[in-house]
Amino acid sequence: MLYAANHSLSIRCILQMSPTMSDQLQNLGLASMRPSGRQPDQLREIRITRNFTKHAEGSVLVEFGETKVICTATVERGVPRFLRGSGSGWVTAEYGMLPRSTNTRNGREASRGKQTGRTIEIQRLIGRSLRAALDLKKLGENTITIDCDVIQADGGTRTASITGACVALMDAINFLKKDKHGALKGNPIKYMLAAISVGIYKGEAVLDLDYDEDSAAETDMNVIMTDQGGFIEVQGTAEGAPYSHDELNKMLALADKGIKEIIELQKAAFAK
Repeated sequence: MLYAANHSLSIRCILQMSPTMSDQLQNLGLASMRPSGRQPDQLREIRITRNFTKHAEGSVLVEFGETKVICTATVERGVPRFLRGSGSGWVTAEYGMLPRSTNTRNGREASRGKQTGRTIEIQRLIGRSLRAALDLKKLGENTITIDCDVIQADGGTRTASITGACVALMDAINFLKKDKHGALKGNPIKYMLAAISVGIYKGEAVLDLDYDEDSAAETDMNVIMTDQGGFIEVQGTAEGAPYSHDELNKMLALADKGIKEIIELQKAAFAK
């Protein structure tokens, strides 16, 4: 499913053709200060492709602009030891980046024999976000493992991972619904959810930061919300100067707008 930016192409053409007109538009606040040319409240182009791989019960390629992540969901009978006999299910996640998903090669963590703190933090974030979207008692004693593999990174890999993982998770649950031996105890899905980054870039609140913006942002925030408008997690960090209450409210409003748009894309992907 393709998210097409709803913006005036004529303004972009004028900006390219006439520096004088560009200055005038900047003075009027009509030209974007973002490297990509997007407006402050504009998402990148988003694609959600279901059934991307052959074997997994749920699989998605999610693309946020140039950030691309493969999310797979694997169903396994049984649960971790601490849940055995409880009748409750479990959802967990793993996250990784291919060595050349970035502009220079990063060695595989498996070769070093240890995951980085960043990797551990992100996969825990993905797992607990997805668990918050389910009634685990209704999942029965089944485990769903989500694998998020970044094949190309241009900012927002964790938010793209959560967004794609949600779709893969729903497909895995639909698989269990059709499986006579799945032992579901009703529909475990409580919410759809999605995630997006927001931040303060050049003094202005912006939505869905790419790498150029993220690396220069004064504030970077990741927001995870449900389709009912509830917050699952908010992570916000000031990089140089504190952000104000007003800036916080502006970022949360942008996140709310962006996540509503993304959830519509998720729903449209299921309608295909």
